[in-house]
Amino acid sequence: MGLVKFIRVQWDRVAGGLCALSGAVLLVIGWAQVSRSVYPAGQFPYLVSCGIGGLFLLGRGATLWRSADLRDEWRHLDRLEDRVTARLQAGSGS
Repeated sequence: MGLVKFIRVQWDRVAGGLCALSGAVLLVIGWAQVSRSVYPAGQFPYLVSCGIGGLFLLGRGATLWRSADLRDEWRHLDRLEDRVTARLQAGSGS
């Protein structure tokens, strides 16, 4: 499967991974900036921008990834339901 097709098929999983990665990078950048600042008043902007933004992106990434997993489960259940229905119809037709 090509990269473009994989991204089209698994768009939510790719977006979730990118959001989680971006959130982790934001948290590391925020931590680095906060650790350099001596005064608490100088730390607040980094906590607000990087901390809250990073946590939001991590949460969004986890939600998108979980959504992709649930969709895979529903597809699997739909295939199982189709197989059971086909067997029941084949058994009642005789």
